Amino acid sequence: MAAERGMPALEAQKQQVEGEGPGQPGRERPLQAGEKWYLLENHWYQQWKAYVESGDQNSSSFPGRINNAELFEDLESYRLKDRLVEYEEYILVPEEVWNKLVSWYGIEHDQPAIERKVVDLPSMQKVEVYLVELYLCQHSDMDNPVTAQFSRMDIIDTVLKEARRQFSVPAEDETRLWVKNSDSSCERLRNLQMTVLDACLSSGQVVIMETRSKDGTWPSSRPHIMKNSMEDEELYQGQPGVCGLTNLGNTCFMNSALQCLSNVPPLTEYFLNNCYLEELNFSNPLGMKGEIAEAYADLIKQQWSGHHRSIVPRMFKTKVGHFASQFLGYQQHDSQELLSFLLDGLHEDLNRVKKKEYVELKDAAGRPDEEVADEAWRNHKRRNDSIIVDIFHGLFKSTLVCPKCGKVSVTFDPFCYLSAPLPVSKDRVMEVFFVSMDPCKKPEQHRLIVPKAGKVLDLCCTLSKHTGVPAERMMVADVFSHRFYKIYQMEESLSCILDRDDIFIYEVSISVQEDPAAADAVVLPVYLRERTQGRDYNDTYYGVMLFGHPLLVSVPRDQLSWDALYQLLLHRLSRYVTQPDSEEEDEEDQSEEEDLYSKRPNGLSEGEEEEEEETTAEGSTSQEPSSETEENPSDASVGEEGVGVEGMHSSNPTPHQSPDTPSSSPSPPTANQAKRKCRLPQQRCRKSLFTLQPVNSNGTSDRLAVQDEGNTVSFNSQPYVAMDWDSEMKKRYYNEAEAEGYVKHDCMGYMVKKNPVRLQECIELFTTVETLEEENPWYCPTCKKHQLATKKLDLWSLPEILIIHLKRFSYTKHSREKLDTLVEFPIRDLDFSDFIIKPQKDPALYKYDLIAVSNHYGSLRDGHYTTFARNKDSGTWFYFDDSSVSSVSKTQIESKAAYVLFYQRQDKIRHPVHPAASVSSVGSRNQEDYEDCCESLPTEQTSRDFMDVD
Repeated sequence: MAAERGMPALEAQKQQVEGEGPGQPGRERPLQAGEKWYLLENHWYQQWKAYVESGDQNSSSFPGRINNAELFEDLESYRLKDRLVEYEEYILVPEEVWNKLVSWYGIEHDQPAIERKVVDLPSMQKVEVYLVELYLCQHSDMDNPVTAQFSRMDIIDTVLKEARRQFSVPAEDETRLWVKNSDSSCERLRNLQMTVLDACLSSGQVVIMETRSKDGTWPSSRPHIMKNSMEDEELYQGQPGVCGLTNLGNTCFMNSALQCLSNVPPLTEYFLNNCYLEELNFSNPLGMKGEIAEAYADLIKQQWSGHHRSIVPRMFKTKVGHFASQFLGYQQHDSQELLSFLLDGLHEDLNRVKKKEYVELKDAAGRPDEEVADEAWRNHKRRNDSIIVDIFHGLFKSTLVCPKCGKVSVTFDPFCYLSAPLPVSKDRVMEVFFVSMDPCKKPEQHRLIVPKAGKVLDLCCTLSKHTGVPAERMMVADVFSHRFYKIYQMEESLSCILDRDDIFIYEVSISVQEDPAAADAVVLPVYLRERTQGRDYNDTYYGVMLFGHPLLVSVPRDQLSWDALYQLLLHRLSRYVTQPDSEEEDEEDQSEEEDLYSKRPNGLSEGEEEEEEETTAEGSTSQEPSSETEENPSDASVGEEGVGVEGMHSSNPTPHQSPDTPSSSPSPPTANQAKRKCRLPQQRCRKSLFTLQPVNSNGTSDRLAVQDEGNTVSFNSQPYVAMDWDSEMKKRYYNEAEAEGYVKHDCMGYMVKKNPVRLQECIELFTTVETLEEENPWYCPTCKKHQLATKKLDLWSLPEILIIHLKRFSYTKHSREKLDTLVEFPIRDLDFSDFIIKPQKDPALYKYDLIAVSNHYGSLRDGHYTTFARNKDSGTWFYFDDSSVSSVSKTQIESKAAYVLFYQRQDKIRHPVHPAASVSSVGSRNQEDYEDCCESLPTEQTSRDFMDVD
């Protein structure tokens, strides 16, 4: 096949695409600003990779034409889907590689190439997969915007020129641009040479072009045309610090971190009192020339001025992106990661040490802990002395023990926050579909509790207890896009299966532990395809579309014929496929359908089919399969969710199957029996509901099969078969609603309860002895080699502001997950005296009160961040959700979403001054009563930012 298309040898293709070998400009080469790269659908690429690595140009894994359909929202506008993930949904290839692949394999009809350019971002180069789509409108007609796409490297002047062109503005007319924020305020885009990236413009934002009036005035200066947000904010008077932050597009993580820091009293007062001005460090090579500190100071002063309901942190976002390329653009990030960057950036910008001296680290060498700890803290302060160190830094004691020689190493290290692990359950909840061999039974959905570190066999054993089907007679498959993405072996780890995967477990008639090569049956993965009308292609695949539930069918090797397979599949689909009745169709319908199927009925020519049916009518029978097994298609491809229906028993039990098996079902009729039952004339019996076609493992390209005498078929490699349906036949006889049906097992009603854990338990885990990982060994000075030592962290001293990061996100080699365990944490009186190993003089110094919480809602890939924070002036708790702010009760603060906790030491807390109105005639109320009173007061709440796409 490859030779017919004039392709290079498979190894040569691999070298030219992958860039392996000297001078090969493959897809792994470095990016160059301005050059073109192309998006390639990852499933097709993986199929191609399997094909070239097979070494067989006639392999069943031949990928067919390039098909990027999965990357588009639809095949009319060819708009790219949102949030595509590189290496999961697509890969990028340079222009020369793309051109070669297209010349070798072609591209699906009418599909445009997805061309993108490499942009030169600060400190990095990147392919700009998603352009910025802006809504352009005129100030006089804001209800009819037009869309336009821009590169992030385009300057604002390019946006202005495009707006002038779109609205046919005369060259002599003067214009200017405004960007509309989510809270309906408008901000002038003054610097036309600033890039779209630097201006923090994101897709979905409205850019207004304003044209100067003939009388020389700007329409925005007139009342009721465009709100003057500056004057409006000056008239507003609210509580300082109760100020929202506009979401610029996936920036809720930044807003959450900023609101937490804004409500840290000593840090905020440091900036409000202008103390930072004398400590800005412009020469620190590790700092950011004071720009981060100044940008943060501007933000704090706006938030605490009392003149803003919400502000737009656009300039701050720009500064962060300039100095931390990982936060460029508008992808979702981690609030704790931004918090860590910001604390470090503020520290270096405000470091009082202008020239850092070299300090040699010393081991304890048996000295008292007090001496070593004091020395470590002095050394730290010799290089690091800032407001951040003053209020956020504490000291660990780290103890390492060599497992070979027993060498003990003790050091004291500073920290800025505690990353506390959560107790992790050893079990895992998985939801699967069980597919019985009985074709009359619908698939069953089960919720199973399995060992997190278990194997696929454990999953089957657990399901066996629900179904009574032995685990060795089960096969586990990931079904995706009407295809079998992967069929798992029993010894594979469950960590390979993600929670989002659609897992189907099929009952089979023989033990899956049997050697497939020795089995007397061959497993046929069967796909369902529908012919599309009015399209003329040389390759048969390009007129069909996959649909419905794929099947796994085992057929005895000595009875592998198209007729027997047709009858078997007809039986397997009997729950949702009805057979045609001669009384329902007239002579015209019969002739049309005979015409339609005369080319390849069941894969045979018309003459062969007639001869075969005559033989059957005389009494010969076609036997149906008696056992089932499965082979793992190594080159299976990925697509969308599907459901498979598995097998049925033979009327004669195999050595692995007894006649009284609970899930057994009657065997399907033989080909001859089926023909007698339908009671149709011979010419009517020849009409088929579908035709059968050998295909590749992806179901995307037709393959060749060898036909022997007697209609027996042998395959060149692992067989895959497609059932091709005519649209009219599918409409008449295929019940889609029934085909998609499934039932829920009783276990689906069981809710797995997760017991809450106390914050103190997380701290205990933090101080537990652990063994270093192989990737991070310790060099033992005695053994003179790296060792997997044991390590124990202890708390020596704590800062005024203690940040506790709850490690909710778990990352392993095969999986990523978020732990939604409820952590119970105190609002007041968090006592650390039991965790501090430093000799204590005053236990009261280790009690803390909560002042802020960064919350994360949702999953790993698409979540949303908010903040609970206690106002330093009033003591009232507020809920910050981007630009929306509302007061809350303390009872609402504790939740499964709590991610980063901020505590302040009690001896440093300044209690609010009670307003005169809150003092009764018999005396002052206590602090608790005052805070409860504040929490009951209504506060103004703005609407959710329309730009929030988290």
